[in-house]
Amino acid sequence: MNKFTRHLLPFSSLLFIVSLWTFLEPDKFLSFQNVMNVLRRSSVNGIIASGMTFVIISAGIDLSVGSMLAMCGMAGSVAMLAANGASFAAISGGEFIQLTAFNMLLGTLAGVAAGALCGWINGTIITRLKLAPFIVTLGTMSIFRGISYLANDGKPFAVSAYNYLDVGTVRGIPVSVLILGAVLLLFGYILKYTPFGRYTYAIGANVNTAFHAGINVRKIIAWIYTLTGALTGLAAMIGTSRASSAQPSAGLSLELDVIAAVIIGGCSPSGGRGSMTGTLIGVLLINFLRNGLTLLDISTNVQLVVIGFIIIVAVTADQLATERKA
Repeated sequence: MNKFTRHLLPFSSLLFIVSLWTFLEPDKFLSFQNVMNVLRRSSVNGIIASGMTFVIISAGIDLSVGSMLAMCGMAGSVAMLAANGASFAAISGGEFIQLTAFNMLLGTLAGVAAGALCGWINGTIITRLKLAPFIVTLGTMSIFRGISYLANDGKPFAVSAYNYLDVGTVRGIPVSVLILGAVLLLFGYILKYTPFGRYTYAIGANVNTAFHAGINVRKIIAWIYTLTGALTGLAAMIGTSRASSAQPSAGLSLELDVIAAVIIGGCSPSGGRGSMTGTLIGVLLINFLRNGLTLLDISTNVQLVVIGFIIIVAVTADQLATERKA
């Protein structure tokens, strides 16, 4: 499988899915409201997937992003509520607390910072202790989820006024979609045109060669996980805005959709290959697939089976391509 075919296959699959749902449910699927709804729902996964692209290209993986999203949402909500002078008793009791624009901005930044801290912890443990990313993030996935439930004894933090990132629009386009576009453009540029992006590819292709070429492998990997954490924190605040509350159960199985989108979009699980354009296609493919299955009243359990099957096909195709190249 050559480079052109690898890039064409995800795009062709997306076109096929869109065409199929258009044929089966033309009135519902092609409505402006439905398309905008799919794009809005793609924003959370797409923002996290932008960071996960760097992680997987560097031959890593982050299983903690779902749990991290829940914890960041809790941290950001507490910060914006506490910034208004509310007591923890009022915050934990779910009392209505009026929020100013400054409070909400502060809470959003706190959520992003919490994500960056979590990502830095992941990256530091991986690089300093020389542990496999799978093992480290599997452990922090449990830790972050546990902290989310302990924060308020398993109950959510209510932030009723915090909804702009979900319902806000600019010239009819949802704010969350504009944020997703900005993130994809920025990190796509970083990946393709900056030394940081080139180092990410080099580390994924052969970490020893990258090290002997003078690349500070520890520093780059730590930054990759830190940036992924920050993007997860941003996505967490969009999710919190959507629900008008921070749920400790938020992001359950989110890592499945994010990793699936990146791999389906053409990133190699063994590292060294991938693109932000492919990741966007993977995110849209999964979300349009879910949307169409929902419109056809097909259960979420069946959706999981379909997505799992697509992941296996994508990984198999990558493996065959690697073997042919070898």
